[in-house]
Amino acid sequence: MSTVVREQDLEALVVGVTLLGSGGGGDTGAFGRMLRRRLGAGELLLQDAADVPDVSVSPIGVVGATSVLMEKLPSGNEFETAVHAVSRWTGQAVTGLMSLEAGGLNGLTALIAALDLGLPMVDADLMGRALPRLDQFSWAVAGRSLTPCALSEPSGQVIVVDNVDATGLERAVRSFVAQTGGWAVLALAPTPVQAAIADSVPGSLTRALALGRAHAALAPAATPAVVAAGMGGLLLGSGRVEEVARHLITDGGAAFGRGSVCVVDSSNRSVIRIETENEYLLALVDGDPVVTTPDLLCVLDRRTLQPIAVDTVRTGDEVVVLALPGPTWWRRPDRIDHVAPQAFGLPYPPQLLEAS
Repeated sequence: MSTVVREQDLEALVVGVTLLGSGGGGDTGAFGRMLRRRLGAGELLLQDAADVPDVSVSPIGVVGATSVLMEKLPSGNEFETAVHAVSRWTGQAVTGLMSLEAGGLNGLTALIAALDLGLPMVDADLMGRALPRLDQFSWAVAGRSLTPCALSEPSGQVIVVDNVDATGLERAVRSFVAQTGGWAVLALAPTPVQAAIADSVPGSLTRALALGRAHAALAPAATPAVVAAGMGGLLLGSGRVEEVARHLITDGGAAFGRGSVCVVDSSNRSVIRIETENEYLLALVDGDPVVTTPDLLCVLDRRTLQPIAVDTVRTGDEVVVLALPGPTWWRRPDRIDHVAPQAFGLPYPPQLLEAS
């Protein structure tokens, strides 16, 4: 069943994809405003695959350092250039789009591309949330190739990458964006829609919209327990951020930000420690792990209830810390190791919320 997105839904959608970012996925604000301008008074359908059985879908989104997007602005042609490049290389037309990841700004970029190119938008993605690496795309975890694919950057350069595995593609992407301004649009090869969704997370954008609507329905003065219940999550605590520690680690020549956020609960003085990389990855309460990726850890401003990103949380913030169920796609034993804490170098087994 298709979901209709109109102008009045955009605020909820932006909040929803931000929550699916689990503190990461890039700043959704600019792309939310861009989507609002593109959509205007019109509407966009988030299509169920069954409603568009004949389309060939290209998963599309932004890769690289999304933090520099406001320094090196989009030209407006990146999506079209990447789609046309991968179409030429494969000899197959792209007749539909889906998101690379539903969390963060990539929950919105494919929608903008669908409006710009006049293509149907399939409601599925390759992560169900935000994750930092290309080998964490569901297609890669399922053993499917991510190539051929095309990369397009704001100055007009475009490359096609083929015949490499996910690790090789990651290296190619890093090299390309390092030389061209920090980010690029990635378009994967057009794939028949039923094959495309066979190893993807369905309904992810509809879930984002539902989360955003649940968030919008909360009263500003809602207690932390009511906030968690209203969003279908687990309250870990509410209080003041007492410490934020950040440092860089290197892996294969690439540098990543790693850190910890410590919150002291104002009601029972328990200490909540959240381990972070690009996203919030692991929460411990008084030293005991309670929730880990692939479930979603969310830090909300206590006054506004707006999500706070990993790179903007600060000492002194008054926050609500809660956990939301992550995508069920990742819960299988042959999949979860790719996104559990140990995949990020954290020596903890996955600790998941009860499946609903």
